[in-house]
Amino acid sequence: MAKASGEDKRTAASVKKEADDVAKWKRSEGVKAPLAPARMNSQDPHALAGTRDSILEVAIGREVRACRNKLGISISDLSAATGISLGMLSKIENGNTSASLTTLQALSRALGVPVTTFFRRYEERRSASFVKAGEGLSIERRGTRNGHQYHLLGYSAEPSSKVVVEPYLITLTKESDVFPLFQHSGMEFLHMLEGKVVYRHSDMRYTMTPGDSLFFDADAPHGPEQMVKLPIRFLSIICYPRTDD
Repeated sequence: MAKASGEDKRTAASVKKEADDVAKWKRSEGVKAPLAPARMNSQDPHALAGTRDSILEVAIGREVRACRNKLGISISDLSAATGISLGMLSKIENGNTSASLTTLQALSRALGVPVTTFFRRYEERRSASFVKAGEGLSIERRGTRNGHQYHLLGYSAEPSSKVVVEPYLITLTKESDVFPLFQHSGMEFLHMLEGKVVYRHSDMRYTMTPGDSLFFDADAPHGPEQMVKLPIRFLSIICYPRTDD
């Protein structure tokens, strides 16, 4: 078994110390609290976290915690550096109180960031892409020369996003050719809408009819190998990491 590095030990110690400090404060306030923070193994897709970002106090609290974690300091370290009590810092980071301008200035000096940093999440705009039926943008991809029709149904306009998602409506007709050798980076999700096709991924073949779905690593050869019933229509959602260029 590999030994933990010195940095891992310091990080673990910092996390435990922070949890102990907050727990002590909560007990002093008559609040029963666990000594160790709960760890989430996965995100809840129905959580209201995005909605809560519209609340100024919550947005500020998340930025304060993010800045503190980036520096690798505990909440007690920040308390000592700012003169703000542990209880008040806990309330600020959890969005349970409105911090005064004086408090925000003290936090910005201790964390080495401008005061405006704390408002970044609150002011950040979230875009949406809406496409009316039949108005998807017809584009050319590798399969276009094989008679595959691609209609782009949406796009991401957020350059800060680390992931690119491309949703397509793909149509195959009697003019289309089979081509099971598509290959590109990322993951792909298919959902059948009409027709019947034998879709190949690597050395596996899947007979797909309306309502069927297929999710796979797009780096392996894939594509329609046999068109059983035409016309064929399916959704294709491709997801891959955004590159700097």
